[in-house]
Amino acid sequence: MDRTLRACNRFGMGATVGEAALADPRGWLLEQVRPAAAALDDRSLPTASDVGRANRALIEAQRSRDEEATREARETIRGIVRQEGAATLRARVTSEAPFAERLVAFWSNHLCIAVPAKPPLAALAGLYERQVIRPHVFGRYEDMVLASARHPAMLIYLDNAVSIGPNSQAARNLARRGRERGLNENYARELLELHTLGVDGGYTQEDVEALARVLTGWTATGFGFADRLARGRGRGDRGANDGAVAFSYMDVLHEPGDKTLLGVKYREAGEEEGRRAIAALCDHPSTARFLATKLVRHFVADEPPPEAVDRLARRWIETDGDLSEVSRELIDLDEAWDPALRKFRTPQDWITAMLRAVGARDVPEPVGRLLQQLRQPLWAPASPKGYGDTKGEWADPDSLLNRAELARSTADRLVAARRGRGEGGGRAASAVDPSRLLDVVDISAGDPLGGLLTDDAISADERTALVFGGPAFQWR
Repeated sequence: MDRTLRACNRFGMGATVGEAALADPRGWLLEQVRPAAAALDDRSLPTASDVGRANRALIEAQRSRDEEATREARETIRGIVRQEGAATLRARVTSEAPFAERLVAFWSNHLCIAVPAKPPLAALAGLYERQVIRPHVFGRYEDMVLASARHPAMLIYLDNAVSIGPNSQAARNLARRGRERGLNENYARELLELHTLGVDGGYTQEDVEALARVLTGWTATGFGFADRLARGRGRGDRGANDGAVAFSYMDVLHEPGDKTLLGVKYREAGEEEGRRAIAALCDHPSTARFLATKLVRHFVADEPPPEAVDRLARRWIETDGDLSEVSRELIDLDEAWDPALRKFRTPQDWITAMLRAVGARDVPEPVGRLLQQLRQPLWAPASPKGYGDTKGEWADPDSLLNRAELARSTADRLVAARRGRGEGGGRAASAVDPSRLLDVVDISAGDPLGGLLTDDAISADERTALVFGGPAFQWR
């Protein structure tokens, strides 16, 4: 096993042609465990106010049935989506701290939202990753979950923004007008099952209901429901702003009274109830084991070695979920460096690794369409579980054939991007000598790929496609 390639491919986003061998691969990874490595400092990206204006423009245009204004508003949102997606993929492709970028992608998929689920999420997805995930990748997990729970994207995605306590002032007001709108358990259930304890973490349906009641009042301004409710109802409400999409706690929605969650009584305390509940969930031993298992599955093997899970879970508990310490422990797992264990690249990983291999400094526009074709567009999993992370979910025969065909059709486009000559290029010679692509795949001395890549009788682009579509490149 080439330890430099293991560091670049397994922990990072893919090796690059000409990358020098690392004298200390573990040390290189450890140096990336710092908050600044996960930052995406691009002031041209949309702000919360930009997103709020875009979503409100669409709502108002649809309400007034103005077709032209609706088209313009939708194009503005599509522009935000393209800008955010390009910035995210560019960071993965060009980052000099690729381990940090892999962790951003991992945690973003863990605490995921899904753009197709609801119209307001399209413009919010990139903002969510920049505000919730990146600042906390090397912080405390509790802080990441709290940031997620308070972000409009998650509040809207899993319906907590419209959850109303059955005995709240808002519910009573609606009942007097002959309308009913009540408790929504979606976010509470996923917070327990997917974000913290895990499906076997020891909670019951009664706990789901209790947590949903605890979290009533956690809503968001700038997307319609809370704005309408807030007009003339300032009592106990926090989070008023200039129209930006933002968190707001509204006491008028909150279920009064004490609640019991996992055997612990939470006295009535408004927003503070939710903060205490999230802290307790993140501190639970089931959370440590559930997330240790998920991390080992991502970085080591589809069947996580129990000893590695035990070690990572212990470190999680010892450090109260300090993700910088958990990340360091992950790097030090012997199993993560075992050549017998490997991980199949997801479509996003595969395309990112191709771009990194040829040293691309930007992301060609067709990449978004390719990710759609490969069933893994950014921020669009089919369920709150996020995208799958195992070979069985991505290595079916149709998917492998699709990759082989895409490798052939995109090899020249990728190297063309490297040479700065647009999307054309026909059958022109590769900007990277195909034989040098051996720098990015870890193969045995007798592998026939080595001989094929030095065979000048095969066109340069065909040899490039042999690497990207071949078996070795599908693994990290």
